[in-house]
Amino acid sequence: MKLSAKELAAMVNGTVEGDPGVMLDAFDKIEDAKPGSLTFLANPKYTHFLYTTHASAVLVARDFVAEQPAHPTLIRVADPYATIAELLNMIQSTVRRPQGIESPCFIAEGVEVPEGCYVGAFSYIGRGARIGKNVCIYPQAYIGDGVEVGDDTVIRPGVKVYEGCRIGKRCILHAGVVVGADGFGFAPTPDGYEKIPQTGIVEIADDVEIGANTTIDRATFGATRVGKGTKLDNLIQVAHNVEIGANNVFASQTGIAGSTKVGDWNMVGGQVGFAGHIKVGDRNEIGAQTGIHKNIGDGERLMGYPAVPAREFARNAVYISKLHTLFKNCGK
Repeated sequence: MKLSAKELAAMVNGTVEGDPGVMLDAFDKIEDAKPGSLTFLANPKYTHFLYTTHASAVLVARDFVAEQPAHPTLIRVADPYATIAELLNMIQSTVRRPQGIESPCFIAEGVEVPEGCYVGAFSYIGRGARIGKNVCIYPQAYIGDGVEVGDDTVIRPGVKVYEGCRIGKRCILHAGVVVGADGFGFAPTPDGYEKIPQTGIVEIADDVEIGANTTIDRATFGATRVGKGTKLDNLIQVAHNVEIGANNVFASQTGIAGSTKVGDWNMVGGQVGFAGHIKVGDRNEIGAQTGIHKNIGDGERLMGYPAVPAREFARNAVYISKLHTLFKNCGK
């Protein structure tokens, strides 16, 4: 990328405040940026870096008001974070994806790998698998018998997709993801625990991204499901028969117990735990380390364990921090 601020602003429907001719050839973080780089300001916590950054241009919101003179050229846009994502995707789209079949790898007899796909060395594709157009399967990936992988999906190194599971179009599965391992089902008996066969599958809809070392268990019966556009961070556990709706985002180390149903457009912080067999509605915001042990509706903001409204949690945290003073005074 080598563009002037004026050219870049025209691409993103922005307006330039400063030198429109300044040249940009790299992206960087606002605190570490060097001359010639473009950065962005979306979080108010980083505003002070605007006045010390060495970046040549900064994407800011249209209504942003600088508290003091800023050295870089400002490019005002509707949403700096969305704009930087758009630009990075444009750059990424110009990177040539690998193609062809490397050796050694195993592709079962009768499996068709369409032209334009990539199968990396030491990968395994089992009997009856169906591979879509422009799929990238990186080295040491395992695609089990009867697995379906949709068009333009990327399977990163070391991913394991067990037999019968279905992956949609334009998905990204990062290194170490396991889709379709047995759900955690055991029946107690006088002699111990008898394994309950997990006979279902996992169905992942289109445009889902799954972070490194995340695991999604196959259903006991039927399917464990992840809905269209949902994004799962690294190190997440999704148990058997869970159903996750569309356009949810889950941060790292979240755990969802079996048969829980999650709606659409939920935002879930890190280390959140969901009990099994509960229902979660739509458009909830759930803070980090929250414990969800019962059904919740729509549009709630929750924190704590057990989960309570976020403002109540904040008040309680203040009270708890003052308990030592209270007891100390009571003893006088």
